[in-house]
Amino acid sequence: MSLLEKIQENGIVAVIRGAKPENIVPIAKALKAGGVKTLEITVETPKVLELIERVSSELGDEVIVGAGTVLDPETARAAIMAGAKFIFSPTVNVETIKITKRYGVISIPGALTPTEILTAYENGADIIKVFPANVFGPSYLKDIHGPMPQIPLMPTGGLDVHNVGEYIKAGAVAAGIGSSLVNTKKNIDIGYFIQLEEKAAQFVEAVRKARD
Repeated sequence: MSLLEKIQENGIVAVIRGAKPENIVPIAKALKAGGVKTLEITVETPKVLELIERVSSELGDEVIVGAGTVLDPETARAAIMAGAKFIFSPTVNVETIKITKRYGVISIPGALTPTEILTAYENGADIIKVFPANVFGPSYLKDIHGPMPQIPLMPTGGLDVHNVGEYIKAGAVAAGIGSSLVNTKKNIDIGYFIQLEEKAAQFVEAVRKARD
């Protein structure tokens, strides 16, 4: 199974924003224990390249680690050299897509309008991150897939354990989940990791039910 197929099979991409270096591996381990195996570490996080390297080194093939909020090709290349297996962006930057594909890494740019979505796909994106997805809701995915059924869509922004299933039923190949799963602003202790594992399992189960 290819990495792209694994990301789609996993169904949930955990967006980790603002994690402290000492917490990144325990967060990754808790998510994996709960069944969430695709992890996006956003690039504005301090020491992000070191964090990507650390998670990749400690967990290896047990998880798929990528970089998020990548705005330009220079940042994409740096993240790829650090071990990122996919590049998430909030916008469509064609040069970022091209350099990501040049290095054989999965490209997931963010787009919202039909024109942006098609432009990203035509320029080599593997999956389109529909962002911010909560602006139009799950039905918007069906509307996009009407004329463009061939484009894999991953809604991100405003999703939680209660509505993620509706996006999957509407045709999403996976979903990006941020602070409703990983909230690094909370007090992080042993209880946090236990709750994180439980929340991860709830998201995985919601996806499974929606696919059934």
